[in-house]
Amino acid sequence: MAKLYIVPTPIGNLEDITLRAINVLREVDFILAEDTRTTSHLLRHLGIEKPMHSHHKFNEHATVGRVAESIAAGRDVALVSDAGTPGISDPGFLLVRKCVEEGIEVVTLPGATALIPAVVQSGFPCDRFCFEGFLPQKKGRMKRLAELRAEQRTLILYESPYRVVKCLEQLAEVFGAERRVAVVREITKKFEECVRGTIDEVLAHFKAHEPKGEFVIVVAGYDGRGEQGMSGDEDDED
Repeated sequence: MAKLYIVPTPIGNLEDITLRAINVLREVDFILAEDTRTTSHLLRHLGIEKPMHSHHKFNEHATVGRVAESIAAGRDVALVSDAGTPGISDPGFLLVRKCVEEGIEVVTLPGATALIPAVVQSGFPCDRFCFEGFLPQKKGRMKRLAELRAEQRTLILYESPYRVVKCLEQLAEVFGAERRVAVVREITKKFEECVRGTIDEVLAHFKAHEPKGEFVIVVAGYDGRGEQGMSGDEDDED
């Protein structure tokens, strides 16, 4: 029976593609791509020629039914996003849900995603964490931050370079300027950088250095004072 394959792609360094992902992309009948131009570049690099169809947030509601029908008819399909793992702040959830409802097997390959490297290199506890992805851009943004203020787990946010400074200002306002943060940009790329410090210190850095690239903001968990939370094993009793 044909399957849907969820295939992570590199978030910057093309060497991060797995051998299994390459084999799946070679063997499926067609590929669903968030942006066919971006995926074409990757396929050329890998020496793969394969039919592609667009699958993005503006058309996924209309296309999931047809894709599920194609798989049910015996065609293996791979879903990729522009970078990272489909479904993580990228299209994918609706198609996976549809296939599950239709009894179609979904095979998810492990691979690149920005949040895991960011939380690990932040220096904050990463045995438990809260991933929020992109906050609402306008309506509900400050309300959501207020709800997260007392989150004791390490908090991970994605942010556009155009909103990094504003986001840090809002974090300082809601979480307190002394809460510790690590801002990681351009993960796996040539100019990868991790800036650590209090929110105020990191904010000053990005006011002095124009934010460029892809950003992950990692915020220390709340410990009752707005400061960095406990290390991951301090409260282990076993």
